[in-house]
Amino acid sequence: MLTDTKLRALKPTGKLYKVPDRDGLYVAVTPAGSVSFRFNYRINGRQETLTLGRYGADGITLGEARDKLNEAKKLIAAGKSPAREKSRDKARINAGETFGAWAEKWLELHQMADSTRDMRRSVYMREVKPKFENVKLTEISHEDVRMMADGIVARGAPATAVHAREIVMLVFKFAIMKGQQVSNPAELVPPTSIARFEPKDRALSPEEIRLFYRYLERVGTSPSIRASARLLLLTMLRKGEMTQGEWSEVNFTEGMWVIPAERMKRRNPHVVYLSRQALEILIALKTMAGGSRFILPSRYDIDSHMSSATLNQVLTLTYNLAC
Repeated sequence: MLTDTKLRALKPTGKLYKVPDRDGLYVAVTPAGSVSFRFNYRINGRQETLTLGRYGADGITLGEARDKLNEAKKLIAAGKSPAREKSRDKARINAGETFGAWAEKWLELHQMADSTRDMRRSVYMREVKPKFENVKLTEISHEDVRMMADGIVARGAPATAVHAREIVMLVFKFAIMKGQQVSNPAELVPPTSIARFEPKDRALSPEEIRLFYRYLERVGTSPSIRASARLLLLTMLRKGEMTQGEWSEVNFTEGMWVIPAERMKRRNPHVVYLSRQALEILIALKTMAGGSRFILPSRYDIDSHMSSATLNQVLTLTYNLAC
């Protein structure tokens, strides 16, 4: 029976030779000195040889080889060829497309609202693609997903971090549904471990706005209303123009919000070019809005938009606190 001491002592002799272990396992020593674990067996009337792995620091241990032998014997008992299964697994991995290729397929084929697709493509292009575009699915671990999310949170965009993680999760689900035999690393990174959905402050340069942000946190209201108050300052829209906004008007990819002319009471549509801060608030609001077509749905009816009076009340309370 083999031991690590015996394995380390094996030397090349100029020709291939074999040294037995137990239960049919043996090592083959090549003329170049490479030592690999092998197993000969018969299945469906034919002789086959399974190479379990190479011994050494860059290979597998004796214990791991014995474990692989036990797994191979279970396959044989089930009428399956271990060598063929190994070959299929290797071919599947080698032929596996990159995360970027699967992400593009998912963005094109998965059923979702146009506004949601646009938002997700925007987040994918900015946050996920630079990290994983050319990486195969089998190479991405939950630690990689965690590092990506933590990096986004560190710059002050928790809602974007949660959406980036969700994109990774959904791309993997799509690939698995299409036959890829991989685990989903995003499942080990729950959204609650990344951040809460309450938007963070955006400290703008004017002193009045800094004060407004500070006192806004003291007003007893919902995260979506706080976010809408910040968005009002970033876009300089009238309250009615913003509260009646619909997701179909927002282009996340281009960073634009196109408000129809009739709502602006003008001849032409009004284009609002969205800053990064505004985009990240809109991403958070998209999550809070659920299935509503409105950017700011009513608290009690998602088919209606928020009242301008709601914003008026919050702005008044904030002003009174600051004064």
